[in-house]
Amino acid sequence: MADRAAGALSLPDDWPAHADVSLGLNRMGCFDWDLGTGLMHLDPIGLDVFDMRPDEYSGRPESLSARVPADEAIRLDTLVTQALKRGAEHYGAYFRVRRRDGTLRWTHTQACVRRDETGRPVRIIGIVRDATQEIADSAARLDLDESRRMQTSVVESTTAALAHARTVEDVIELLKDSDGLELLGATSLVMGLLEAGRIHLVAEGPEGSFVPGTRWTRVDEQYPMSEVVRTLAPRFIESEEDFAASYPVLWPHISGLGISAAAYLPLIAQARPIGALGLLYRDKQGFTPDERNLLVALGSSIAQSLARAVLYEQEHDLAEGLQQAMLPRRIPDVPGAQIAVRYRSARLGRDIGGDWYDIIALPGGRVGAVIGDVQGHDTHAAAVMGQLRIVLRAYAAEGHTPATVMARASVFLHELDTDRFATCTYAEADLSTGVVQIVRAGHVDPLLRDKDGSCRRLPVHGGLPLGLSAEFGRLEYPVSTVELDPGQTLLLYTDGLVEQPGADLDDGMQLLTALVDSGPRDLQLLADRLCEVVDERGGDDDVALLLLRRRGAVAPQAGGRLQQHVAQNDPEALRSSRHMVRAAVRAWGAGDRADEIELAADELITNALMHTDGGAVVTARVLSGPGRRLRVEVEDRSSALPRRRDAGESGVSGRGLMLVDRISDAWGVESRGSGKCVWCEFAIPDREAP
Repeated sequence: MADRAAGALSLPDDWPAHADVSLGLNRMGCFDWDLGTGLMHLDPIGLDVFDMRPDEYSGRPESLSARVPADEAIRLDTLVTQALKRGAEHYGAYFRVRRRDGTLRWTHTQACVRRDETGRPVRIIGIVRDATQEIADSAARLDLDESRRMQTSVVESTTAALAHARTVEDVIELLKDSDGLELLGATSLVMGLLEAGRIHLVAEGPEGSFVPGTRWTRVDEQYPMSEVVRTLAPRFIESEEDFAASYPVLWPHISGLGISAAAYLPLIAQARPIGALGLLYRDKQGFTPDERNLLVALGSSIAQSLARAVLYEQEHDLAEGLQQAMLPRRIPDVPGAQIAVRYRSARLGRDIGGDWYDIIALPGGRVGAVIGDVQGHDTHAAAVMGQLRIVLRAYAAEGHTPATVMARASVFLHELDTDRFATCTYAEADLSTGVVQIVRAGHVDPLLRDKDGSCRRLPVHGGLPLGLSAEFGRLEYPVSTVELDPGQTLLLYTDGLVEQPGADLDDGMQLLTALVDSGPRDLQLLADRLCEVVDERGGDDDVALLLLRRRGAVAPQAGGRLQQHVAQNDPEALRSSRHMVRAAVRAWGAGDRADEIELAADELITNALMHTDGGAVVTARVLSGPGRRLRVEVEDRSSALPRRRDAGESGVSGRGLMLVDRISDAWGVESRGSGKCVWCEFAIPDREAP
């Protein structure tokens, strides 16, 4: 039929094209498609590809539609049309052919487009061949490549995840929790670390697999981990028989777990063994070369992570031990006070910080409470912290006022060979009066918990952090005076207790206040609860915590003292000093003389501020000896001695010392270096300690 059609139509002289012999030998059919007439010659091999007899083929492509599914025909027709339109010289495609028995087979065609001198396509010459086996082979290779890719991806993703593991426990949990073991086909793992010549089992494997006596094993024992550490070569156990024959001591203990194969890998870091890893498999026989290579690569990655984790734990333990050694070993018993302290080291980061607390027993039944934080998270911060703690304790024990203690500590830190600064709060409490004098150097405000459990922030005026105030010449630290009633608790803490990633400091303060408000009434339980909350939210900073609760009124000791510095033009300090004297008078049982003592003290303070420069230091204390006496001292820097003078009938000044002379039992003036001290004493009733 095709020959008769050719005689009636004008066709090229070389139509149809003759197939090369080599094409036939390779079972490739040839076609020649004349686009002008629409005739397409298809040789016998080509017809066989379409599973068509010669009498079934009309010489036109349309007659092949019985063998090409409709969707494939549309896709192939679109491909050819686009190739002709865009001026392509070649095209190729894979498509499916439905054979007589209904099965689908893949076919491949490749063709060349011939065009006339105007570029119009006139003829397509190409080949067709059966590609079913080619597609099957390619799919098999893709499956194999995909399997390799997935296993390689497991190693890469595991390596990336291990980069964030900081401790040995992190490494173990990451390996157990990841999907990597499942993708590798393993059901569980065991791991041992080489410590002092023995292997310490740190991951036990599946439940029920632990063998008594193998928590620590020698390298020369007949166990697979011992063998790979000894030989530095991996050991692939490919069957149950291999396991039983190679390790007769171990196999009876795990034979009932369904383990059919195992891979034990030496963990080598910096050219030395640090342990061994075992991957246990069920329903597996043997390991391919690719699997072995991947497992060896995985072992190398795990070894590097473990080496970092071991180093991290060693350095962290060393740094934490250093800091713990610099913190107080014990908290002294303070009459009239209940104290709880806590230190929580950072869970993240290689090193520890410079957070610290301290309780200082002072003369006269007073107590100093310190909380502070040195800048940085390293051993240098811990070392600076230790030195600061010592000097603060020394300055406080020497009897300096809280403001002087803080200023001298700032100068000390500034003169150290360091670029670090520190924040700090120092509170000096007289538990007989409840008067607490607080100095803050760039630190967070303390909290005050009332007897009913309610909690509030305690705003405290502050100065620059230690070190910076000395550098900038701003050593003035204002003193805030508060009165701590029996049952009330003062909370001092470092910023790790309130700082949260992405949250404002005020939000953290509000959360802490709410936690204290709803927390246990017991002081030790409350301290534990606050640290637990930090652990639960994953805090990555150190935390130091000091809780000081006043138990109740205690008898003032002889020599008990309260002191306050009052600067010129500082009304807040003047109010604090009056508050201090008032609290002392009430707590020390001045009885009917309370108003007289407060009035005399106020006159002495006012005189010092009006007639001298540089402020004054106010001291109130109970004196020992026959009969109880309360003494008020006002010290200033002027050497000029005060004198009592007659104010006259219309005078508005000159009555201060006259008033002090009239209401006090004794008063006087003492020279002190470049200044003087004006004092007055009052006899107060004896009383028993409650």
